[in-house]
Amino acid sequence: MSELKMKEYWRWPEYRKTLPDIDWHDAKTITAGVDIGSVGSKATIMVDGELYAYSAMRTGGVSEQTAIKTTEWALEGTGLDISQLHYVVGTGYGRVNVPFAKRTITEIACHARGAHYIYGPTVRTVLDIGGQDCKAIRCDERGKVVSFLMNDKCAAGTGRGLEVFADLVGVPIQELGKVSLSVEKEPPPVSNTCVIFAKAESLALLRQGWPNEKVAAAYHLAMAHRIIELLNRVGVEKDFVLTGGVAKNAGVVKRLERLLKITPLEPKLDPILAGAIGAGLFAKALREKELGLR
Repeated sequence: MSELKMKEYWRWPEYRKTLPDIDWHDAKTITAGVDIGSVGSKATIMVDGELYAYSAMRTGGVSEQTAIKTTEWALEGTGLDISQLHYVVGTGYGRVNVPFAKRTITEIACHARGAHYIYGPTVRTVLDIGGQDCKAIRCDERGKVVSFLMNDKCAAGTGRGLEVFADLVGVPIQELGKVSLSVEKEPPPVSNTCVIFAKAESLALLRQGWPNEKVAAAYHLAMAHRIIELLNRVGVEKDFVLTGGVAKNAGVVKRLERLLKITPLEPKLDPILAGAIGAGLFAKALREKELGLR
């Protein structure tokens, strides 16, 4: 089989980072948030409530093993290990499968809290586009959830839907959004919302001679329309932000911006980390409560 045929266009890069300006040795609290998503898993290490290190990797078949691997990778090179963490909170689809977590907290609460850390306290509406669901969250000035709605009936409008489409058109997933914006004129969206039928419709358009970027534009526009339906049900209040992996897809973000007539805030950190950061911040508060500091 040729190298071209073997390439996995859906596979997004895994990565980790340690922030250089933080020293954990004299810290009062070292906490972690471990977000086990349906597609991707993230771990953040927080030192006195500040992000110190993080990792993001594909969720494996066994969530417990993924939780350990993701956290150990985030700690790599820091001189810390899991046993030295004062408090760990698990969140996400597989939150109950983080074996070293003291508590689990829903991803909705964690994304709201993490969004405030990443974007600032003016955030009022958070759109979290995950691997297999999409959540619209309204929150207050403290990052506390006021209301939310979730669509988890279909992978259309989610990261998994984009992975399927990336393989279909042969464009690496991290470049897909940019490619979808390269059309001179926006085509009509694909008509199907189900990812299986949308894939079949997109394949038919390719066979009709549509170039990759035109089909990608039609698919991204359909995603944006589907997401807007959810947002309109919960109500969009400024400031509006996006979290999750799809927040890094310019094709979805730009179309949402145009349709909503609202410019989302620019993230100060990787928005895929929002859930794990929120979990790490909850862990800090719980640790301080444990010590009688709250």
